[in-house]
Amino acid sequence: MKVIAFLPVRGGSKSIPLKNIKSFCGEPLLYWAAKAAQNTPEIDEVIIATDSQDIKDVALNFNFSKVKIYNRLYENANDVSSTESVMLEYIDREDIKDEYTFILIQVTSPFLLSNDLSKGIKQLEESKKDSLLSCAKIKRFFWSKEGRSINYNYNNRPRRQDFEGSLIENGAFYINKVANIKQFENRLSGNIEVYEMPEYSMVEIDEPDDWFHAEYLMKKHVLNSSKKTIKLFLSDVDGVLTDAGMYYSENGDELKKFNTHDGKGFELLRNASIKTGIITSENTAIVERRANKLKVDYLFQGKEHGGKLEAAKIICDELNISLNEVAYIGDDVNCYELLKSVGCAACPNDALDTVKSIPNIHVLSKKGGEGVVREFVEKIISTKIF
Repeated sequence: MKVIAFLPVRGGSKSIPLKNIKSFCGEPLLYWAAKAAQNTPEIDEVIIATDSQDIKDVALNFNFSKVKIYNRLYENANDVSSTESVMLEYIDREDIKDEYTFILIQVTSPFLLSNDLSKGIKQLEESKKDSLLSCAKIKRFFWSKEGRSINYNYNNRPRRQDFEGSLIENGAFYINKVANIKQFENRLSGNIEVYEMPEYSMVEIDEPDDWFHAEYLMKKHVLNSSKKTIKLFLSDVDGVLTDAGMYYSENGDELKKFNTHDGKGFELLRNASIKTGIITSENTAIVERRANKLKVDYLFQGKEHGGKLEAAKIICDELNISLNEVAYIGDDVNCYELLKSVGCAACPNDALDTVKSIPNIHVLSKKGGEGVVREFVEKIISTKIF
């Protein structure tokens, strides 16, 4: 039974122009919702529905294997268009089957994690209800304009710690069956289940002030809480430190082209007291000379597939650290096992699709040999990806 995540993002935002691709905590706002959907095992396809070529270009540059672009019609992308209108447009034009599960994800709620989506899907299945929405609990006292207390008895005012509070729709995600959406023309229908997210997730980005508040909350509650301490940085060679090309002189000598920006990246790591190493399937004097030039702490050559993982474990044992404290960048199938095992994995933009599909891997914007290691290093140093 296919599960589709649907992210409607139009280019005509008035309060914050092109807010869906404006940088939020170091990445386009759209990135965070797309990443959550991409990393949710239960989700089969991630549909980004937009009318903007700029948004399409940014979305495709994520290189998320599940992402597909849907070109929404203009009449459902203007200031008065409802979200339901573009949902129904997509379902009708693409002939989406009634039995499919449809998850609406709103990009303006950036606190959504893949874990929330997985739990929400499971919770709805177990509840046997028809649809589900995400909410946050707010412990505030609500009143009507008529002076009537709504969610508490003012004659018996509770302490905050004893107050159950109220649930507020946070706009993060909604789950329903396609058949229900078509019948009721609504994201929700029937018997509705509630999935509760943290209180800070009630903030939605609609106005400029929301942006600054949301960035603060994102850094405090999401990025810092999942931050890993990287103590060892490892890199592959061909296709990462080089462009994977094979160059030969007239005498038949093998040559490799390296990028000086990557060399500066290794220097930045040393300055940050992060150990460095190279693990490669090649076994050449060229790589040894480059490793010496980069002043790496460890060099393992002639390591294929599982051999790369074993080499990393040897280094970890020596440093008395875990693989979760290791960052590694690779591009091919012989890097697969190590990339899956480290705490922080990345690959160049031109890596194999098999590598790009590894859960939680960071697909970088540069290609191998173009300074992609430097790009990865700067993200680690600035903690943008943790």
